Amino acid sequence: MIKGISHLTFIVHDIEKATLFFKKIFSAEIVYDSGEQKFSLSEEKFFLINNLWVVVMQGNPLTEKTYNHIAFQIDECNFEVYKERIEDLGVEVREPRSRIDGEGRSLYFYDYDNHLFELHTGTLTERIKSYNSIRLT
Repeated sequence: MIKGISHLTFIVHDIEKATLFFKKIFSAEIVYDSGEQKFSLSEEKFFLINNLWVVVMQGNPLTEKTYNHIAFQIDECNFEVYKERIEDLGVEVREPRSRIDGEGRSLYFYDYDNHLFELHTGTLTERIKSYNSIRLT
């Protein structure tokens, strides 16, 4: 039986640049740095983002941007704080898709290796409720 997500791994061209990205935006805590020692496929760092294990591993990054993404939930009251963090790093921001009332707000942005991230203020329950309310009208 699945217990949950174990970890997320992102292949990155520059581990130090990726470290800055995860620390600055997500307040990620470094819990392991392989340095030049390799137990896995290549040099890697492990982070904790609110108890979520995230890995960055040295390698060839994605060659193109897509809408495949990981979304982190944030509180509405922190939306502007995260927006400022993203703007401070100067990473590419993607325009959000259109939304309906009650669905929450999102910030979409790419890391330096074409991975798309989303910070979202809504929940699954709120989204389904919003969608269902539209269907009923």
